Amino acid sequence: MTSSGPRTPGGRPLPARLDPRRGGRTPDGPSGRGQRAALAARLISAVAAVAVLAGSGWGWYLGRVADANVTRTAALPAEGNEDVTGDGAALNLLLVGNDSRASASDEELAQLNTTANDGINTDTMILVHVPADGSQASFVSFPRDSWVEIPGYDWDKLNAAYAYGYQFEAGDGATEEQRRAAGAQLLIQTVSGLSGVQVDHYAEVDLLGFFKLSEVVGGVEVNLCAPAKDSFSGVDLPAGPQTISGEQALAFVRQRHGVPGEDFGRIVRQQTYIGAMVRKLLSDDVLFDLGKQRRLVEAAAESLTVDESLKLLDLAAQMQSVTADSVRFQTVPNLGPDREGSKSIVRLEDEDVLHRFFAELSAEPEQEDAPPAAAPEDVDPADVPVAVFNGSGIAGLAAEAAAGLEEQGYPVTGTGNADSSDYTRTEVRHAAGDEGLAATLAATIPGATISEVDDVEAGTVQLVLGSDFSGIGEPLEAPPAQAPTATETPRTAADTTCIN
Repeated sequence: MTSSGPRTPGGRPLPARLDPRRGGRTPDGPSGRGQRAALAARLISAVAAVAVLAGSGWGWYLGRVADANVTRTAALPAEGNEDVTGDGAALNLLLVGNDSRASASDEELAQLNTTANDGINTDTMILVHVPADGSQASFVSFPRDSWVEIPGYDWDKLNAAYAYGYQFEAGDGATEEQRRAAGAQLLIQTVSGLSGVQVDHYAEVDLLGFFKLSEVVGGVEVNLCAPAKDSFSGVDLPAGPQTISGEQALAFVRQRHGVPGEDFGRIVRQQTYIGAMVRKLLSDDVLFDLGKQRRLVEAAAESLTVDESLKLLDLAAQMQSVTADSVRFQTVPNLGPDREGSKSIVRLEDEDVLHRFFAELSAEPEQEDAPPAAAPEDVDPADVPVAVFNGSGIAGLAAEAAAGLEEQGYPVTGTGNADSSDYTRTEVRHAAGDEGLAATLAATIPGATISEVDDVEAGTVQLVLGSDFSGIGEPLEAPPAQAPTATETPRTAADTTCIN
């Protein structure tokens, strides 16, 4: 592929309407990609509504209504969708938002401030992870610009995976339904490879469905730290707690201009809205309004495309013990915005870090009475052998760092280049049991990350220099944007604190 745009393995360019880099009149305008940020929220609401009622006959009836009206697709691939991080007992559902407005009437398009579009851009991608015991649910957002390896298509942005599958995997003469299934399959293979988990179910939602659902429930409450006004998305909201629905709900989750981290800020808005919807659906206002429950399920089913085996009532049964404070929102571990040639991308953490992150989502919670883990013991620098690797792309940096370490008393065992020159974060790597060695070295480089890996010799540590490295004893340079990291405390659906 070339920097001029996505191409097939044979060199043919993707058609313009399938190019995930192309937007409409503005980045978040009527045909822009910002609209997809809203879409996955609607599915969560439908699932939660059924979950609340799963134990009753009325819940069974609503489940039948939903299953009878949803559109189904052969989304699950026969291969390339494997669980390498866990025991297969957890449930993983991939939520995808597309920008299709094919079912909207002229009046509805006018309300949405948009135009007709049967596009397939997938800029909203969330992996919903439910452990085997159903005690909690984790919603992990993937930035649309995540730089990933797409099976059979080399490296590209994550939102290109569906487009490649749609255009090239179904074969000549394929129907629209077969093309969309092929797009979903390639996206699932890509996400499974990234996360190390098997995607058990798939659900795709559209713009009109989100709009309808927000009106059915009568709006949800969000809390802004400051007023939000943006001409691109159309949002115009005051500071403080308030109830939003319809057009302003859509504008709220589309906004990326004027928020911290732009697309990362939009992810926070999306997660905040989903959390508010979960609280709304667990409230008395919905629990005791049977008419609203049926309208909600019908609105969800009309705009849902799911895999052939997904049963909403079965999903609700696995999630029946989930409460608002056990629904957690996170963003896939990443190093923040970066460049790849002429493309603006989001650089993800390496495969080991990503697989470990998703494996820990299913880990058994620690017992409350368990003793706190002991802090690593202080180690004399003279007892910390260090191998230095340059991953920054800056010539001579490894030798410079090695000299600085030796001045601090560290024995340097060697220097060299890392496996890539694209590291943006400086990292201290160590073997199991050598936490004290790693902590001592990391204290010499404030801000360095620490990772336990298998290929480091016991009793030694490795220092991988990233582009943020500024010298031994110096704090690392701040990343270029406020990108959420795996170490941040996840926000829950019960959290009503204000957001920027």
